[in-house]
Amino acid sequence: MHRRRRTALLLSAAIVTAAPLLTACGSDAHPGAAAVVGGQRISVAQLQTRVNEVRQAQRAAVPDERQYQQVLAATSSLTRDTLHNMVLDQVLHRAAQDAGISVTRKEIQQMRTGLEQQAGGSKALQNAWLQKYGVAPKRLDDNLRLQLEAQKLAQLLGTDTTQPAFWKALSKASQELHIDLNPRYGAWDVEKSSRVDAKTPWVREVTSSGTQVTA
Repeated sequence: MHRRRRTALLLSAAIVTAAPLLTACGSDAHPGAAAVVGGQRISVAQLQTRVNEVRQAQRAAVPDERQYQQVLAATSSLTRDTLHNMVLDQVLHRAAQDAGISVTRKEIQQMRTGLEQQAGGSKALQNAWLQKYGVAPKRLDDNLRLQLEAQKLAQLLGTDTTQPAFWKALSKASQELHIDLNPRYGAWDVEKSSRVDAKTPWVREVTSSGTQVTA
């Protein structure tokens, strides 16, 4: 997977899509789960809630129907990308915990204030994170916490977030968490700490308009 997609300041996501409904055989081991991470379920309902948050925020930010449809057409994998990010969030947090790293509320606020100054205000920052990284405004502080964890982890390792040493730490965390994705969403590559598409011809996505497309 392209490095920029994997990081996006580590949380890259497609911006918005037609909130596809997926029809397929579920995971027999974990019915109703999109993924199981560290023994904890990420339910399909939780995943869809996160997707809907992005959709609603993008709809509000792009009121022009023609432009909105262009956004939908340009990003056809929001659901899978969102799950990737939800899992990667937990992997990164585990790696930070393993390294004894913590982030304070004050640090998050300081980072946000600096970014808002650069972006031209709170609303501008929210729109930038939504458009570039697929992060809904209500999830911005959570995202910044992860950015700080990533920065501190890289600093502790004497590297940066693009280097093998950093991703080796995430790979170790992935192994510890025993990540299990529902096959409809692909599989988790432990070495790369990344979701990969699985060859499942029986999976199809059905958009809200009823059009079936290959997952």
